[in-house]
Amino acid sequence: MSSLPPSSRCPLPARALVLSLAGMLAPWGALAQSGAAQLPAVTVRADSADAAAASAPLRPSVQAERERLERVPGGTNLALPQQEARLATLRDALDYQPGIVLQDFFGATDQPRLSVRGSGIQSNPVNRGVLLLQDGLPLNEADGSFVIGLIEPRSAALISARRGANTLSPGATTLGGELDFQSLTGADERAAVRAEAGSFGRQALHGALGLQGAQWDGRIAVSGDRFDGYRHHSASRRDALHANWGFQVGNGLENRTYLSWTDLDFDIPTVVPKERVHSNPRGVMGEGNTPQDKLINVLQRDPRREARQWRLANRARWGSDALRQEVGVYWQDTDDLFNNQTSYSITHSRTTGAQWQARGDTGGPLAWRAGLSWARSRMDRDLDATSPATGAPLQRFGAYDLSADNLQAQAGADWRLAPAWTLVGQWAWSRQSRDSDSRQDGSALDQQWSFSTPKIGVVWTPASSVRWWANLSRSQEAPTFWEIVAATVAPNAPAAARSELVRLRLQRATTAEVGGAGHWGEGARALHWQLAVYRSHVADELMSTTDENGVKVGTYNYAGGTRHQGIEAGLSGSWPLGSMGALDWRGSWTVSDFRFKDGLYAGNRIAGVPRHLLNAELLWRVAAGSGTWRFGPNLRWMPLSTPTDHANTPGSGQDAYALLGLKVEYRQGPWSAFVLADNVTDRRYASAFAIRNQASAAQPGYLPGLGRSVSAGLSYRF
Repeated sequence: MSSLPPSSRCPLPARALVLSLAGMLAPWGALAQSGAAQLPAVTVRADSADAAAASAPLRPSVQAERERLERVPGGTNLALPQQEARLATLRDALDYQPGIVLQDFFGATDQPRLSVRGSGIQSNPVNRGVLLLQDGLPLNEADGSFVIGLIEPRSAALISARRGANTLSPGATTLGGELDFQSLTGADERAAVRAEAGSFGRQALHGALGLQGAQWDGRIAVSGDRFDGYRHHSASRRDALHANWGFQVGNGLENRTYLSWTDLDFDIPTVVPKERVHSNPRGVMGEGNTPQDKLINVLQRDPRREARQWRLANRARWGSDALRQEVGVYWQDTDDLFNNQTSYSITHSRTTGAQWQARGDTGGPLAWRAGLSWARSRMDRDLDATSPATGAPLQRFGAYDLSADNLQAQAGADWRLAPAWTLVGQWAWSRQSRDSDSRQDGSALDQQWSFSTPKIGVVWTPASSVRWWANLSRSQEAPTFWEIVAATVAPNAPAAARSELVRLRLQRATTAEVGGAGHWGEGARALHWQLAVYRSHVADELMSTTDENGVKVGTYNYAGGTRHQGIEAGLSGSWPLGSMGALDWRGSWTVSDFRFKDGLYAGNRIAGVPRHLLNAELLWRVAAGSGTWRFGPNLRWMPLSTPTDHANTPGSGQDAYALLGLKVEYRQGPWSAFVLADNVTDRRYASAFAIRNQASAAQPGYLPGLGRSVSAGLSYRF
C-alpha cells in the first residue's frame, strides 16, 4: 500500500486549549458566587452498573434520546451500534435504518456514499449534504464537507439521526439533516476488547478501558483496522484513538472533554466498464490491453487517499428542567491527501467552533429552545498533476487559501394545544461565507449568503402506542470548497492541467412530510413500526459529474427545478416460540423517486440513489445454558435498475441485485461471538458508480461490490 512520508505536525494550538478550558470554566463563575465550587472527595463506588451510570455526566441515555426524538414532528432514527454483532464499517451500524442510504465503494474503511433524501448524491470523494455530529458538536468542516472514513462506530453508544429538516442543532440547514454519534463513557463499560477477522485480509482490533468515581468517569479506546481488499489495489488501513473524561459538581453542572485522533489510508481501485463487473469484478483498469486500460492504468497512477485528524472538544451543561443550558467548543486539525488518478488534492484544514443551546419547560403547555453556533475553517489546498507512468506528483497547477465562516441562530417552541396535540415551530437564521484566494495568479472569489430556514409541524398522539406527525420546512445548502475549486486534468496531457474558482448559488428546498411511528401489541410480541412520506421541491440543486474516465470534472447548479420524494418505512419485532425460543426480525424499505422537473433533463430521473432499497434480517433466538444463540439469514435487495447518468441512457444503469447473508451469534454474560457470511451466492454486482450527465456502459463508471466473504469476531465487555 502506498504512503507518503509522515507529515510534520504541530502540537495542539494554544487557542484550542484555551477554548476547551473556557468551556469547562464558563459556568464556574456563578457557582463560585453561590459558594458551591468546592469539589467533594472522590471515591470509587461498587454500586451496580445502572446506579453508576445514573450519575455519569453528559452520558448518552437511550431513553432520554428516544423521548427527545418522539417530540420531533418528522422522520428520525435511533441506532444502537453496540448491539450489532459486527462493527467493521458504518454500514454495519446503520444498515437496517429506513431513510439512510449507504452505498459501498470498496467495502472497507474507505468512503461510502451517504445520502438522506437525496442529499449529496454526487459529492464523492468528500461527502456533503448531512451534518455529522460527535456528541452534539459538528464533525464537518465549516464549508460543510467531511471525510466519512474518519468515523469510528465502535466508540458510539448510540447514533441519533434527524432526517431532512427535522434537525435539532443550530448548525444543520441542509436537505439531508443530521447524524449524531454519541460516545461511550467510562460509565458504560469498565473494559472492552473486540477482535474481528475475515476474508480478503480483513482484521480489526479494538480495546477500551473505563474508570468511574463518585462524580467522574473516563474512557480511552484504541482501534486498528486492516483490509487487503477484494479488488486489486483496494487495501485500507485505519488507526484511531478516542478518549473522554467527565465530571459533575453541585448545582447541576456537568462537564466532559473529548479527544480523538484518526489515521486513515486506503488505495482506490476506481471504476471499470459495466461488462467487467461480471467478467472480472476484482480487476482494475490497466490490467487489460484496451486503449482505456493504457490511458488510466490504476496500478501505475496509484490513486489513493490519506487523511489524518486530531480533534479536541468540550461540553458543559448546567441548570434544571425549568432552564437548562449547554456550551460546547471544538477544534480539529485535518491533513488530507487525495489522488484521483489525474491529480493530487492536498489539503490542510484547521476548524474551530462553538455552540450554545438552552431550553426551558415550566410545566405548562409551552416549552422552548434556543441556540447559537459559530464555526470557522481555514484551509490550504494545493493541486498537483499526476504522472501517468508512476503516479508521482508533477507540476503544481493550483494553490489556494480557503476560508469558511458560519454564524447561525435557532429558536423553537413546542405548544401543547390539547393533551394529544402539540404544535412545533422552529426558525433558524444563517450567515455563511466561502472566500477563496489563489496564491499563484492572485484570483479571488468571495461569496456570502444570509438565509432563514423556518419549519412548522404538528404531532398527534392519540394513544401511548402511536404518534402521527406532519411538517412543512425549508432547507438551504451552500457549496463546499470541493465544488468551488475545480480542477481539469486530461489523463494524457497533465502538462495542460488547470484550475479555477466556480461561483455557485445556494441549493434551496421546500419539503412537506407526513408520517407516524408506534407499536402494535405489547411485551415480547410487540411489532414496532415507523413510516414517513415526503416531497421536496429543490431549486438550484448542486450537480457534480464525472468525465468519460470516471474523474470528477465540476459542479453546477441545475437550471431547472428538481423534485425529491420518497417513502421511508421500518418494521421490527420478536415472535415468541415458547420452548423453542423466539424469532427476532427487522427490516427497512427506502423509496427514492428523484426527478428533474424542468430544464435539459425534464422528466428524467436524477442519477445516484437506488429507487428501492430493502434490508431485512430474520434470526432464530434460542437459549443454551446461560447463553443465547441467534442465527438466520439477511437480505439487501435493490429490485430495480438505477440510472447512472442524468440522460437516463438505456443500458447504462446500475443493474438490480439481491445479496443474501447469514449470521450466527452467541452471547453469554460479557462474552459475545459471531460468524457472518456475506453475499453467499457470490453475486456479481455494482455497489456504486460514477455519475455523469450522459454515459454509456462501455465507459469506466462502475464499482464492483464485494464477493462472497466470511468474517468472525469475539468481544468481551464488562
